Amino acid sequence: MSWTLLTIIATANLLALLLVRQRRADLARTTSGVAERANAKERGSHKARLQYPHVNLAKCIGCGSCVRACPEEQVLDMVHGQAVVIHGARCVGHGVCATECPTAAIVVTLGAIDRRRDIPVLTDELEVPSRPGLFLAGEVTGYSLIRTAITHGTAVADAVKRRLVTPPPKDADKKLIDLCIVGMGPAGLACSLRAKELGIEHVCLERDEIGGTVAKYPRRKLVMTQPVTLPGHGRLQQTSYMKEELMELWREVESRHELPVQSGHEFQVVEQGPAGIHRVKTSTGEFLARNVVLALGRRGLPRKLGVPGEELPKVGYGLVDAQSYKGRRVLVVGGGDSAIEAAIALSKQPKNRVTLSYRKAEFNRLKAKNEAALNRAWSNEKIDVQTESQVLEIGETSVALVTPDGTIQIANDDVFVMIGGEPPFQQLEASGVSFDPAEREQLHPPTENRTGLTRALWITTALSTAALVWVLLFEEYYQTALHLRLTLADHGNLRPSGTIGLAFGVAGTLLIIVNLVYLVRRSKYGKFLGGTLKGWMTSHIVTGILSFLLILLHSAMSPNNSNGGHALIALGVLVITGAVGRYLYAWVPRSTNGRELVLDEIRPRMAALSAEWDSTARGTGERFRAEIDQLIAIDTWSTSMPKRLVRVFGCRHRLKRTLSVLADNAREEDIPEDQISDLSELAQRAYWTAFSVAHLEDLRGLLASWRYLHRWVALLMFLLAVMHIVTAIRYGGVLE
Repeated sequence: MSWTLLTIIATANLLALLLVRQRRADLARTTSGVAERANAKERGSHKARLQYPHVNLAKCIGCGSCVRACPEEQVLDMVHGQAVVIHGARCVGHGVCATECPTAAIVVTLGAIDRRRDIPVLTDELEVPSRPGLFLAGEVTGYSLIRTAITHGTAVADAVKRRLVTPPPKDADKKLIDLCIVGMGPAGLACSLRAKELGIEHVCLERDEIGGTVAKYPRRKLVMTQPVTLPGHGRLQQTSYMKEELMELWREVESRHELPVQSGHEFQVVEQGPAGIHRVKTSTGEFLARNVVLALGRRGLPRKLGVPGEELPKVGYGLVDAQSYKGRRVLVVGGGDSAIEAAIALSKQPKNRVTLSYRKAEFNRLKAKNEAALNRAWSNEKIDVQTESQVLEIGETSVALVTPDGTIQIANDDVFVMIGGEPPFQQLEASGVSFDPAEREQLHPPTENRTGLTRALWITTALSTAALVWVLLFEEYYQTALHLRLTLADHGNLRPSGTIGLAFGVAGTLLIIVNLVYLVRRSKYGKFLGGTLKGWMTSHIVTGILSFLLILLHSAMSPNNSNGGHALIALGVLVITGAVGRYLYAWVPRSTNGRELVLDEIRPRMAALSAEWDSTARGTGERFRAEIDQLIAIDTWSTSMPKRLVRVFGCRHRLKRTLSVLADNAREEDIPEDQISDLSELAQRAYWTAFSVAHLEDLRGLLASWRYLHRWVALLMFLLAVMHIVTAIRYGGVLE
């Protein structure tokens, strides 16, 4: 008994130590996530450019699969045990977060586009509503991902095939083709491959070379494609390619499939003729087609600065090979990823002196890796960064920049202007494409009021009812005392080692094995198993419940004090903790994150209120914010949970005293009483909101123990089950 007690105490202490260490790490991550989210909002990088992941906090169980899967850094992070969007501007729509979420808590959707005039109005089939037979695909629709462009191109070809069931007009021109594809980037290439596969007569028009935007990327730039399948070609073997590798692949596909590509055609306009015939006008001729897809991209012609000297030969609008520039004095103009990547690549070349000019004070829409690389180069004086600057004039050997400190002249040999391109909106509008937000179908944000609990209850009820029906069918046997069952006719079949009882045990064991395979699928080594994590999670839940019921029937409804009986108890604990984690755990973190959002709204209101005052009074407003933030830090995150519980009893007095002192100082500054009252009210709301966040976080930390119980009890259950099976086989229990 003493050895057992000592083992239990030692094990409990070890588990407590692990829980405390994990809790500290979890709290540190939450604090970091809250700070980073505030930083993102201050910089403006929290807003999505177009696509972003919407997290349903009612379903999120905090497994972190989405954060680990996202190839872009800190689009998502864990705050209060749930995934939240941090830098929404970094999302490019990969969608792997949604694929890897086991509870379907994430939907990749569109951001606020209700006022944007750079998104075309299209139907679900990517067709222009006012011009039947005219389609858009790829980056021109606002979606920049290569995988999405390939999906668009394939979908358009399928839509065209469905429409070709009607014959062409009787008086149609002999040169009339079924489909004209303008632009041979990923969307145009996929559309052509699918059209050839479907037997659609088509032609592909390209201004320069196939590859679209990718062809203009810098040398050896890494291009993320994600797993994609090209029509008629198959699944791409890699998930990322260097620019040169991808371009070689495009050319190989074009040659192998003998695609009808015609280069040297600069698109001008699409005119609609009689009987729905489209006339595609280019710089070198016209084409008549029943259907047209414009896969033009969004870059168009490079955007220019419009300053004297921009016509000089040393001015370029794209960097293809940084290694060609050595020992040069280079100016890069722009603040996007392309400009930053160019500046960094040039700074790595021998004896280059690189200056980066950006018109804003901060870089707020960069990929995390580019921002980190820029900061390193800046701190190491590899790049001279001039923020809040604009090019005034470009000379033969120098450039004039307007900065906050005045106009400066920098010695210069080369200038790269990388401030984006002029999208082909003029040609598109002339072709009948509308960008009017009023004509665009309004998108409704995903709802957050479903956790899947109803379906789970139905499944649980159905399985439990089936088990109950079985028990009722053999009620006499299961209600008879154990020592009297030997005399019953059903004992040979229903006992644990009987024909049916053993079958229940074997089936339950197999289901446990299937249940544990879910853990393999969730790991980075389990992708070979295929299927979505949502499907695997559903299987995990169903097999867990069903295995418990089968093992219960295997025990003849009378588990004894043995390894098998203890394994059954552990399995029951697993079912309970799993239900807590999957369906109940999200409630408290959701409330915590909701209060964080309220706090994020209060602080800007405090700043806006004090910003309306003169400079002296504004200092008082800043003191309000600073004192309240300091009080929040002391009473919430800066102490341990026991100390925070102790401080609860004096928190109201401390807040009242702090606000009283601040109000007296404000009166000395002659600030009106109504404004002092407004600021005090906001300060109180901020404090109590932060206070509730901290204590909800403590409660969440306690509830989060379900995950650790689930894992350790699962290990215990597995070991007990193995011991039970080995013992039964060794002593012939299953062979009777």
